[in-house]
Amino acid sequence: MADPSSYRPKPGQIPDSPGVYRFRDEHRRVIYVGKAKSLRQRLANYFQDLASLHPRTRTMVTTAASVEWTVVSTEVEALQLEYSWIKEYDPRFNVKYRDDKSYPYLAVTMNEEFPRVQVMRGHKKKGVRYFGPYGHAWAIRDTVDLLLRVFPVRTCSAGVFKNAARTGRPCLLGYIGKCSAPCVGRVEPDEHRELAEEFCDFMAGRTGTYLRRLEQRMTEAAEEMEYERAARLRDDIEALKKAMEKNAVVLADATDADLIAVAEDELEAAVQIFHVRGGRVRGQRGWVTDKVEDVTTGALVEHALQQLYGEETGDAVPKEVLVPALPEPVEPVQEWLTGRRGSNVSLRIPQRGDKKALMETVERNAQQALALHKTKRASDLTTRSRALEEIADALDLDSAPLRIECYDISHLQGDDVVASMVVFEDGLQRKSEYRRFQIKGFAGQDDVRSMHEVITRRFRRYLAEKERTGEWVEDGAEDARTESDHSAESDPTVESDHSAESGRTTETDSPSPAPDAAPDAAPVNGFKDEDGRPKKFAYPPQLVVVDGGQPQVAAARRALDELGIDDIAVCGLAKRLEEVWLPEDDDPVVLPRTSEGLYLLQRVRDEAHRFAITYQRTKRAKRFRSSPLDDVPGLGETRKQALIKHFGSVKKLRSATIEQIQEVPGIGRKTAETIAVALAQAAPAAPAVNTATGEIMDDREDEAPETTADASGEPVPAGAPDDRRGQER
Repeated sequence: MADPSSYRPKPGQIPDSPGVYRFRDEHRRVIYVGKAKSLRQRLANYFQDLASLHPRTRTMVTTAASVEWTVVSTEVEALQLEYSWIKEYDPRFNVKYRDDKSYPYLAVTMNEEFPRVQVMRGHKKKGVRYFGPYGHAWAIRDTVDLLLRVFPVRTCSAGVFKNAARTGRPCLLGYIGKCSAPCVGRVEPDEHRELAEEFCDFMAGRTGTYLRRLEQRMTEAAEEMEYERAARLRDDIEALKKAMEKNAVVLADATDADLIAVAEDELEAAVQIFHVRGGRVRGQRGWVTDKVEDVTTGALVEHALQQLYGEETGDAVPKEVLVPALPEPVEPVQEWLTGRRGSNVSLRIPQRGDKKALMETVERNAQQALALHKTKRASDLTTRSRALEEIADALDLDSAPLRIECYDISHLQGDDVVASMVVFEDGLQRKSEYRRFQIKGFAGQDDVRSMHEVITRRFRRYLAEKERTGEWVEDGAEDARTESDHSAESDPTVESDHSAESGRTTETDSPSPAPDAAPDAAPVNGFKDEDGRPKKFAYPPQLVVVDGGQPQVAAARRALDELGIDDIAVCGLAKRLEEVWLPEDDDPVVLPRTSEGLYLLQRVRDEAHRFAITYQRTKRAKRFRSSPLDDVPGLGETRKQALIKHFGSVKKLRSATIEQIQEVPGIGRKTAETIAVALAQAAPAAPAVNTATGEIMDDREDEAPETTADASGEPVPAGAPDDRRGQER
């Protein structure tokens, strides 16, 4: 590992001008290429204190052994040179999109004497017209088969063409009318080229004029009573319309555009591109990349644009490119695209209308592509085994952690504090083992104390199960653990764990599986009672992961030590820098960004976070939907709805007299008195707040006390900030 100070350029050596720089390792291999508006300012960022660098950047600069740069005149030249060097050197620390397949194109070889229609993959050739890309080669062949009866262009290879010319006999397509047979001289080269140009015009979207011309010819043939020719033209029109139906119109103004969407997480990003030509989606493609450098969405978009158009010119670069985020700065990229096309290119984010709706479709495709990629990666047995081995090596465990439990705390500004426990076995989710908890040992926000409580409650139950089943064998520790077990049975906060399915606040002896788990999922290794019910927390993990850094890890380790458990490893995963913390270690363990072990730990942590925040939102929504009428004994849902329907709101009901309440069907004198007393004792509802303007709506008529809604429709407390991203965990 190199010390960056050993190869840091001297002050004043680096020019303050645009350019491209290369980091090389000790073997002179280029490991990173970057561009900068100011080389001096950009390179200075890499030679800071290592502790202040992002882990991915820190790994790169300590792997490098030298840095060099090339000065250019403009940022556009820097962009072009950066792309060229990335293609040439394939640096390991640059973002590299790996195409999930080699997409086929429909190609017309206009550079030949007799142009040929065929399926092509790989690099594009000069003088060839390309259409697509298509998802499958068979989709191209189906389209071509429909069009050949109207545009009988050559589709045969050079060998077949020469053999037919030598023998004087065309191939089968020539006999059935799907080839004009230029090989045997049925048409002249100029006539065949005209057919190929008409084919290209039709594929490029100029379909209306040609269809109208065919319809006119069909009408004329019918008027001249040439019914066979009219029937052929009719069939030609139907074939063209059928080919057009394969690409539905999505943009009514016959737009030529590419739409690019990005779905990403901490480790990977998926890019999806829709190619729209003549208002129709002509093709789709996608990539997945490892984020081996710290990049924003705008930077990912810039890399995708380089990959897409780095070797394209002319009409292959569309007039309009729609993206989810703009590169920073955007002007050089837009100027570069304009130069590749030869005319102005609009690079922007769609804001409304059909283009915005289509972009949402592309984004959904990107999210599904990323999810599918992760599913395939997680389901691979070899990959999972390697991930578990890497975790064992990094944490210095005796064996691979076949069962991993992860815990996360969730709350909103200190209210509705809950926790989640998720389980991964052999690297796969085991949703039937998920559990969730309410924090009841104290009030307020304290993630460290909450983590201590949850770990204590979970493993007290584990020890209680061991004692009950007679598995307790350790001398000396029995008294201490038994005392903990008895305290667990008497402590109501320990016994108030929520079922992962019902969400009820009542005590439960047998937590239910997660809501999306299979109903017949059974605990591991037959951990069941005599009556066949799953035991509570009976199976211990080899590794406990907590969402957080040193304080949360220390709290979890302390909880296990207090229970006398010393055979379960503990670690924490800090989200900001993806560092793995171990108890009593001052420095974190930094796993490589390409590590399968880190990928698995992140999946475990993210699943725990998802499960916790879903439960917390459910509890919050239920609390916000509560009404003072809920506390009236004997008042069911039907009569509550009748009261609200009659008076319009709880506010008006609170001001009503007993006689007015009695007017509601089903409400007698005694019930009306009970309702009036309950509403009089209940605290008045807080005023509603317009979160967009801050206006207090004193004269509201709704029945929802102490709540309003944010832009997404989520209920929030009156007066709560509209942007809750920094408040909710």
